[in-house]
Amino acid sequence: MAAKRTTTRRTTKTPAPAPADCESCGGTGTVSSTVRVGRKRRTVGRQDGFCLDCFGTGTAASA
Repeated sequence: MAAKRTTTRRTTKTPAPAPADCESCGGTGTVSSTVRVGRKRRTVGRQDGFCLDCFGTGTAASA
């Protein structure tokens, strides 16, 4: 049998930096757009949708 190691290595690892938030959605993963209806195009509300810059993850895409 091989001899057992009696000492342990001590390594100091720095934690990975947190990914930055997406600029378009602010880290939520959804963006909203105004919904307009009628001939005069009046505003009736807002509709949430999938953020196409970060694909819904909320983190900035690395270029």
